[in-house]
Amino acid sequence: MTNEDTSLFSLLSSLDGFDPEALSVDQAREAVVSLVAPVPGHERVFVRHALGRVLAEDVISPIDVPGHDNSAMDGWAVRHADLAADGETRLLIAGTAFAGRAFGAPVPPGGAVRIMTGAVLPEDADCIVVQEVSRQEGERVVVPAGQKLHQNLRRRGEDLAVGKAALAAGTLMRPAEVGLAASLGIAEVSVRRRPRVAVFSTGDELCSIGGQPAEGQIYDSNRYTLGGMLERLGCEVLDMGVVRDDPDLLEASFREAARQADAVITSGGVSVGEADFVKAMMARLGEVAFWKIAMKPGRPMAFGRIADGDRQAWLFGLPGNPVAVMVTFYQFVRPALLAMAGARPRDLPSFQVACTEALKKGRGRTEFQRGVLFAEGGQWKVRPTGAQGSGILRSMADANCFIVLEAERGNIAPGDVVTVQPMDGLA
Repeated sequence: MTNEDTSLFSLLSSLDGFDPEALSVDQAREAVVSLVAPVPGHERVFVRHALGRVLAEDVISPIDVPGHDNSAMDGWAVRHADLAADGETRLLIAGTAFAGRAFGAPVPPGGAVRIMTGAVLPEDADCIVVQEVSRQEGERVVVPAGQKLHQNLRRRGEDLAVGKAALAAGTLMRPAEVGLAASLGIAEVSVRRRPRVAVFSTGDELCSIGGQPAEGQIYDSNRYTLGGMLERLGCEVLDMGVVRDDPDLLEASFREAARQADAVITSGGVSVGEADFVKAMMARLGEVAFWKIAMKPGRPMAFGRIADGDRQAWLFGLPGNPVAVMVTFYQFVRPALLAMAGARPRDLPSFQVACTEALKKGRGRTEFQRGVLFAEGGQWKVRPTGAQGSGILRSMADANCFIVLEAERGNIAPGDVVTVQPMDGLA
């Protein structure tokens, strides 16, 4: 669904109930993700520098993991046939096998080898007796009845066989994945190019940091918020500053962004005011797919694509209010950029907890209220941060989760169960 010569509306026509004037949150998210495709290009990087990158190719294991039959526990390597079916068995201690230093000989009949976790399994051993159930008496070890053949053994290649994919293309490299690649002796991996994202704010009311706001102006915070979320997501950020409410300046900025970036994010200028030019400019330079979503905050959000010559970029026209910027980014822009990065789909984590306070909610649209998730009496609970106005950025700074109130729900009473999306780790 990424044919650039096809109308966005025709591409989206297959989605059930698609109406650009009245989209649900789920419909809007599905529409966005269905259209974007991974950006072209990849590079090889040292595994230490792969953190936060997306694999372009499978990582194939060059070795068996584990590389040899070994013990899964500290204990005694024995021959199961030497053990009595009933009662205790006394075995002569033949030596010790350490991790990294093998015993180097078969287990003799009637013998036992002291073995450490991860040590190479001595030849002829087919059972590990854990040290907690055994006892040593001089030169012998006493083993109780009930030991099973092949217990506490790890076989060569049982975790990962040579030639098998250890990590699949599309995997986002977190610390565990970096460590796994390193454990295989792999020094470099092939990763996809980072999506380049241009960001600018629009509006005569905005003043950049370092300037002195005139009467009626406010400092621009949205570019810094967006920049932080984009960097946390692993994108390459192009900060294009503040663009005034001037059609010529806006067009020039849009064209430059389309030339340089894979995606463009603006904040402000997508409502219905006379000076809100973003949607009109998108239609002039490309195409707008939708701009009204049944949600609060963030109802006016434009999504489409713009072009300058043969260069095209996806454009996300976010609302101007700081909280609405963060909500719409997490719900729509984040999954789209992960898809553009080539990452396998990852839904936002969510779970159900009791809300400790009453919440006002009108039916008909999904609300994302800011909350504090906390543990009390061994159970997780959530409370709102306080005032929920879409311009109150402090409500996001105080919060560690979204309280997601579905469109069909009304007011919430204390103790009602609600859905929460933790903010930490969302990127």
